[in-house]
Amino acid sequence: MPILFLDCTNDMIGLWQRTLRPEDPQIPVNISDGPVPDAAALLAGYDICIDDHCYFDAALLARCAGLRHIVFLGTGASSFIDIDAAARHGIKVHTIKGYGDTTVAEHTIALAMAAARNVARMDREVRAGGWRQFEGVQLNGKTLGIIGLGGIGREVSRIAHGLGMTVLAWNRTPIAAPAAPLVPLDQVLSEADILCLTLALNEQTRGLLDHEKLARTKPGVILVNTARAAIIEAGALVALLRSGHIRHAAIDVFSREPPAADDPLLVLENVTLTAHAGFMTPEATMRMLRIAIDLATAAGG
Repeated sequence: MPILFLDCTNDMIGLWQRTLRPEDPQIPVNISDGPVPDAAALLAGYDICIDDHCYFDAALLARCAGLRHIVFLGTGASSFIDIDAAARHGIKVHTIKGYGDTTVAEHTIALAMAAARNVARMDREVRAGGWRQFEGVQLNGKTLGIIGLGGIGREVSRIAHGLGMTVLAWNRTPIAAPAAPLVPLDQVLSEADILCLTLALNEQTRGLLDHEKLARTKPGVILVNTARAAIIEAGALVALLRSGHIRHAAIDVFSREPPAADDPLLVLENVTLTAHAGFMTPEATMRMLRIAIDLATAAGG
């Protein structure tokens, strides 16, 4: 079955070429940093496509008559593909898990450290000609709470232990050999000095941290979200940041990306923001691409 890489970005093409092996099938590559014009026409004659950022809504899927497999570059395929419509048209959607566990965990810890020491805030002050020193939080000896002890959460736990932190975790389902003690969610919320979200978004976790739960956190808690924005009730987060109950939030994910100009997180001083880049390292990208090639090859076999 012929394969097309539908929307490789200019930033990714070099890593793609480094990932290819001589024994891999021929996979034509369409370069696209943004929306793909007339994706259905590009896919004519291809049974399998690798998809980075193209939106496959029901209308587009209906026009892709020969398509049988979509290999999505990531885990959150439902944000880019109408999964139910794909199933109705006999198109199987493949996702890639675990490729960036270490990379995202390192970004999570980096955000925790930046928030604890007010790195972004002091950077803004110095650039503006100011010279204001902000008192920070020492992480050694503090308690780090992890909500979601999957691959990323396990890596966050490993790094946090190396920093001399006590780690507590909550997971929706039991784990045979957890990387940190599993305790009730209320205990994680009430004891964590740093609270990290590393769980998947689904109907069970959407809105999990509402105002009532966030208010149970320790006053002065630092919150780090490298999971999905919809896990937290946005209004509650803003209110607790404004009151100072949440000392600082470090956010890599937004309900709208890029965020709207009137997003209140953009103007709060006790917030550190990154552009959904936790997964972006050459090592993680090449591992993701390698898995994608293998999945596409197997689907075509």
